Amino acid sequence: MADAGPAIEVKGLRKSFGSTVVLDGIDFTVARGAVFSLLGPNGAGKTTVINILTTLLRADGGVATVNGFDVATNGAEVRESISSTGQFAAVDHLLTGRENLVLIGELRHIADPAGTAGALLERFDLTQAADRRTLTYSGGMRRKLDIALGLVGDPAIIFLDEPTTGLDPESRTMTWDTIKSLADSGKSILLTTQYLEEADRLADNIAILSHGRIAAEGTPQALKSVLPHGQIELRFADATELAKAGGVLADHHPSRSESTLTLTISTDGSVAQVNRLFSLLQTARVEVAEFAQKSPTLDDAFLQIINDHKGEA
Repeated sequence: MADAGPAIEVKGLRKSFGSTVVLDGIDFTVARGAVFSLLGPNGAGKTTVINILTTLLRADGGVATVNGFDVATNGAEVRESISSTGQFAAVDHLLTGRENLVLIGELRHIADPAGTAGALLERFDLTQAADRRTLTYSGGMRRKLDIALGLVGDPAIIFLDEPTTGLDPESRTMTWDTIKSLADSGKSILLTTQYLEEADRLADNIAILSHGRIAAEGTPQALKSVLPHGQIELRFADATELAKAGGVLADHHPSRSESTLTLTISTDGSVAQVNRLFSLLQTARVEVAEFAQKSPTLDDAFLQIINDHKGEA
């Protein structure tokens, strides 16, 4: 029987493919009843972590436990404790939503497959579409059904590997609501995603994976604090003014967007700094069309952390 410790615990996890090191001794813990998001650039190793934790892949070193069970020595118990949803909905398009759920219930040998199917269809607001072939479902409906399939047997821990990839904004929002409701019901969730807004909205804790290591870990707010005072955004009337401003403010290392005619500069939050910037521009006779102060986003923090970690690697 599983212990009452963390839902997932990873210590010194390592994995290489040939001479390529994908995981270089990573550590993290997922608390029970929490949403933990693993972020990182393409190829950072997020899916490799998921595959190891769901017993689809064997680690080269380190220890990982899921629901208190060692993934290397207690694979059957791990698999009984989890569900896993990948980037593409794993539903049978020739079956109805109800038939998909009943089939999984029968394969998992649960006591009442039909009753479980009905309850899950109601929970995910799919009752009206229950007896239609899933080929007719929208992307969001198929994703909801896919997550529902993973809940047959009432697993304690849910792995969601980029679950909203390829979905339109409405379907993505629908999936976010589904994930939030699962977390509110006490499920432990490990989420990988390419959408930082998704992690910001859903995750209790986030780890950023870069070059096989955890570059940073914390709450969304804590990670955003790496840019504690946000940024100043200056927009100019045309490309000529933008270029002149870029030269005048070069010592402040602005990022430039030709498409929006803007310069963005990290700020220390002081009025004095803003005054100095405008004084420099005024002296050079550069006119600012618009000015805005931006609070740091998780996207800003993610890019800063990844760039800092590149410099350390």
